[in-house]
Amino acid sequence: MRTPSASFAQLVPGMVGMALVGSSVTVSRTLVDAPLFTTQAVRYAAATVILLVMARLAGARLVWPRGREWLCLAGIAVTGLVLFNVAVVRGVGHAEPAVIAVAVACVPVVLGVVGPVLERRRPSRQVLWAAPVVMAGAVLVEGTGRTDAVGVAWAALALACEAAFTLLAVPVLRRHSPWGVSVHAMWLAGVLLAVLGAATEGPSAVRELSGAQWAAAGYLALMVTAVAFVLWYSTVRAVGAGRAGLLTGIAPLAAAVVGAVSGGGAPGPWVWLGIAVLILGLVGGLRPRSVPEDVPVGPRSVRSPALPESSRQQVGRK
Repeated sequence: MRTPSASFAQLVPGMVGMALVGSSVTVSRTLVDAPLFTTQAVRYAAATVILLVMARLAGARLVWPRGREWLCLAGIAVTGLVLFNVAVVRGVGHAEPAVIAVAVACVPVVLGVVGPVLERRRPSRQVLWAAPVVMAGAVLVEGTGRTDAVGVAWAALALACEAAFTLLAVPVLRRHSPWGVSVHAMWLAGVLLAVLGAATEGPSAVRELSGAQWAAAGYLALMVTAVAFVLWYSTVRAVGAGRAGLLTGIAPLAAAVVGAVSGGGAPGPWVWLGIAVLILGLVGGLRPRSVPEDVPVGPRSVRSPALPESSRQQVGRK
């Protein structure tokens, strides 16, 4: 039987990764006036180099993609990294930032339903009831905002891309490990963004970056990309996409805390309520399960003893 401490240990990497993502909100404001594609290309190129060094020091074995794996890894790069950034930047031109944040807050619901299907397991009822609670808490924390039809479309694209970042990794995590998935997604995104940057912003755009913007890009490359990616995919592989998806609720929590500490002022009553709802959803959805769950869906589905989550992943396994 899976012990609570073991279960919590599997969740910690994803929790830290989402906290780092949330902390990036304040840092990213430094890059508002920077050339979008060029800056992101620098970020992912630097993150690739950093991660290769980290993987070598950790003794991680990286393998070259083959066959359909290219589609999954390229899909992560295109949707989760390139298009997501475009959707956010273009979306805020038609909607307040809170609208995009609210759309992304729906990710736990999508991952809670689609993730287990890709892993050939039945969705967990515990996750399915907790995901809307986490989503509601995130909406309260982020607030709502004004938008138009174009803004709604960009927000929907941001949601789809954020979900694809995790779901497309599921088929390749077992062979490539979190290290491999992160490295390949990063260098592919770096190449795509460099091409887009050269075509739309010009080869000299990199010289427009100020010292503060270089520092911000460096922080994002190291902590929010190289480190957070590996931590996130480690948890997805360990506990599954559905359960890991609940942890995305930690990002707005971290953003609210960092915003308050950095001089944004104390959170208002609705934010405090959202934080309480978020914590309720996280605790309820992530608490260790004491009852067995269905094994992979199919004509031979049977009830199985409560195996460790990592063992269940081996059955038919971003």
